[in-house]
Amino acid sequence: MAPKGTVLIVDDEDGPRESLKMILSPHYHVLEAQDGFEALRIIREHEIDLVTLDLRMPQMDGMIVLMAVKKYDPLIEVLIITGYATLTDAVELVQRGACGYLVKPFQVQRLLNDVAKAVEKKRMIEQLNRQFKG
Repeated sequence: MAPKGTVLIVDDEDGPRESLKMILSPHYHVLEAQDGFEALRIIREHEIDLVTLDLRMPQMDGMIVLMAVKKYDPLIEVLIITGYATLTDAVELVQRGACGYLVKPFQVQRLLNDVAKAVEKKRMIEQLNRQFKG
C-alpha cells in the first residue's frame, strides 16, 4: 500500500478521469481504468484504498462494478461520482456499500474531504483488524 493511499479512478470518459487525476495525484497514488473490467483487473493486481466510480458506463455500469468490488474486498471504499444523480440511486448505492455520492460538477474541496475520510476509514479498519488478529 502506498504511504499516502492509492485511489483508482474509473470513468469511461478521458476528460473526467484526467480532471480527477490532476486533483488527486498531489495527495494520493492514482491509478486509472476506462471501464469496469479494467478496474476489476487493477483491483486484483494492486492494493487499492478507494475507487472513484462513474455510474453510467458502457458494458458494465457503476452499480455492477460497485457490487463486484465489494464482493472482492469489502474494505475497499467506493465513492460514486456521476452526472446523472437521483435520490433513489444514491440511497441504493450507499446501501450496497458506497461510502458517498458526488454529483458532477462537484466542489474540489468536497471531493478531497470525502476521499481523505474514506482512505482514513479504510486504514483504521485495517489497523483494528490487525490488532484483533495479531
